[in-house]
Amino acid sequence: MSKKLIVAIDGPAGSGKSTSAKLVAQKLGYLYVDSGAMYRAITYLAIIRNVLNNSEEISTLAMQTDLKLKYEDGITFVFANGKNITGEIRSVEVNNNVSIVSKIDGVRKALVSKQKEMGNLGCGIVMEGRDIASVVFPNADVKIFLTASINQRAERRLKEFSEKGIDVNKTDIEENISMRDNLDSTRELSPLVKAKDAFEIDTSNITIDEQVEKILTIVNKIAGNKT
Repeated sequence: MSKKLIVAIDGPAGSGKSTSAKLVAQKLGYLYVDSGAMYRAITYLAIIRNVLNNSEEISTLAMQTDLKLKYEDGITFVFANGKNITGEIRSVEVNNNVSIVSKIDGVRKALVSKQKEMGNLGCGIVMEGRDIASVVFPNADVKIFLTASINQRAERRLKEFSEKGIDVNKTDIEENISMRDNLDSTRELSPLVKAKDAFEIDTSNITIDEQVEKILTIVNKIAGNKT
């Protein structure tokens, strides 16, 4: 593949974005960016600084924090001002508050700006999130929208928490996912929406390998048209 593309993968929580995006980037030799990790990082910082109820303070955090993502050995390491906070941003408390932080205008503007800078590196990029194809990279070469049933997405989240030794009730996870879906899709700035020219893939009943193969088939077809 000669031309380095921008691949944007969107979808709701638990649709398989992170896992498939990592594998797609790895197979293409592209930079992988988990935009959700950036919002989680700001949420975590807001929690430890006790400013969750102050949108202005959180927006300032988003603007002033030096965020770095490093993908290595299948793991996205997240650094805030040089400190590794990879484990901290996956807590239940962060999970329960990230959509609230994500809907703050100042936070989105600050992080979208940082994400656009990453895309301008020209090295080929796979970025996943909620508004990558619609807002961050509206001219992305490849736009993918992943979806899945709430039950399947809750099962995936339950498995993730169980593997980390975190005891969470599946009903609570389903309620949290429904809440996040509503917050993400109804916020005024950069809502979760399928871009008009995005390819939709329902991941409810297919394996990770199958969804990665579907995405790669689309990428390779579009890359071929651009050579």
